[in-house]
Amino acid sequence: MPDVTQMTLDQKIDHFYNLFKKEGKNYTKERIKEAIELLSYKHVDPMPKEESDTQPTLYIFRHGQSVDNANFIFSGWRVAPLTEGGEKGALILAEKLKDKKIQMLISSPQQRALKTIKLAMSKNEQAKNLEILPDERIKERFYGDYQGQSKLEMQMENPDKLLEVRRSFDIAPPNGESIKMVCERVADFCDEILPLMKKNKVNVAVSCHGNSIRGFRKYFENISDYETAHLETPLGKDYLAYVIK
Repeated sequence: MPDVTQMTLDQKIDHFYNLFKKEGKNYTKERIKEAIELLSYKHVDPMPKEESDTQPTLYIFRHGQSVDNANFIFSGWRVAPLTEGGEKGALILAEKLKDKKIQMLISSPQQRALKTIKLAMSKNEQAKNLEILPDERIKERFYGDYQGQSKLEMQMENPDKLLEVRRSFDIAPPNGESIKMVCERVADFCDEILPLMKKNKVNVAVSCHGNSIRGFRKYFENISDYETAHLETPLGKDYLAYVIK
């Protein structure tokens, strides 16, 4: 598969035009361009950071860019390796975390999250050799029947449906999960890990996904359902931090 991350916008347009054409779908290059521009990140929301030398701190970050991110695919629970850019992003994150005191590592069991936490901890002498504990509750949202499907194509065919799927809080795709359902399992994870952190006075790093992070932010910041569904989180490169009081 060609590396979309190394392409110019015009090259991406040609790539997806030819890809769809092979599938018998005749989308114009102009429609493809509009869809790419709409689905490309234009901004990300600020990442709150509250850290303490005396109380436990929870560090949370999203995996680096995956192949599915680059190709505008509903990834969900698919195996989606990091791109070269995704690995580089995780190493930028590693620089930011290299001097943090971290005593426990927890990750979504998905490949892209596991790879990211290994890279993110690679420059932290205290944490780089810690066991990584997987937890199913912080996996990405399951997109059900849409998993593996093209967001680009849905944007061109039914943009209102795509917006509903991606940014509704409590509407689930067929046979999949809503953002609300993800938030509920993340809240269950938090209810378990926070008392453990306080009891053992440990700082924890968590590697997860964009929708899991929505759950963490709703849990800690008490934001509205609408705000939760519309948050944008950078792929790798940066982190959230919350002091557990």
